[in-house]
Amino acid sequence: MADSSPTTGLAVRRPQRADARRNFDALLAAARDVFADQGTDASLEEVARRAGVGIGTLYRNFPTRQDLFESVYISEVEELCAAARALADRDPWEAVVAWVHRFVGYVATKRALLEALSHASPVFRACRAEIEVAGEPLLQRAQDAGVVRADLTFDDFLRLISGITSGTFTDDAQRDRVLEIALDGVRTRP
Repeated sequence: MADSSPTTGLAVRRPQRADARRNFDALLAAARDVFADQGTDASLEEVARRAGVGIGTLYRNFPTRQDLFESVYISEVEELCAAARALADRDPWEAVVAWVHRFVGYVATKRALLEALSHASPVFRACRAEIEVAGEPLLQRAQDAGVVRADLTFDDFLRLISGITSGTFTDDAQRDRVLEIALDGVRTRP
């Protein structure tokens, strides 16, 4: 069965039966982890093994490797956009900071999947548009509250955070310090 994803508007094939949906979701979670750990050349058998299903179940849900890449990517974007919506009622600055930290987690998977997805692909373009639709209101709300620089565009903001997350750090603590420095740079002070 094909559902239209609420985030991307792309057709995502999801099973109707509860057990089949559990397998589908387990495959997405396993693929996300395997691709983040091993890159997109990782064994699909490893994905199936981690999901606790057979390789036939993987191929029934995702006939091609590309189908799996796109579904994992769309799933990550859906979660990122849902996080933005869930933060809409929080303090404007806290909402921006919380979403940035969620975005950092999203980028870890995105980096591996970028090997497989072209920036010109319809999936990539649709997902980028949805990230803007979900995240830009958080930034705008923080700017309207006077806690974020007014001259910062959402594109600037995404590039800043993406640039930081694409760097190599000695450990997560160093990455988090650099991220906090960047956030301090976009914040206004009374």
